[in-house]
Amino acid sequence: MNEIIIYETDKKLIQVEVEFDGETVWLSQSQISKLFNQTKQNTSLHINNCFKEGELQRKATVKESLIVQKEGKRTVKRKIEFYNLDVIISVGYRVKSKQGTQFRIWANSVLKEYLVKGYAINEKRLAQKEQEVHILKVVSH
Repeated sequence: MNEIIIYETDKKLIQVEVEFDGETVWLSQSQISKLFNQTKQNTSLHINNCFKEGELQRKATVKESLIVQKEGKRTVKRKIEFYNLDVIISVGYRVKSKQGTQFRIWANSVLKEYLVKGYAINEKRLAQKEQEVHILKVVSH
């Protein structure tokens, strides 16, 4: 089952519903545009460039969903492409906007924290394993 979470900026100027499916999040081009305060054309350019430049593979990062919406008095079904977190991050590092800058600051802090904590945890685990190996050598002799 898909989970929806609402992302909003500090001053609640931007609010985007984020869909979790599997182990990633998915946003439409329109939602990515809103997230970074960009035009749909500019967002489309950045999305297409991340595929054209070989940074990401379209097949692995894009899914289509059928959306039903009201347009005036009629109900319309449209296929909409949704882009996973890899595409969202790529676009976030390409756009020039205040929201893009805020995103990059946030993403950099999360990445640094993850790398430092991951290193610290792995360093501690390595030290524990070395101690276990030392104990095994002593016991076996």
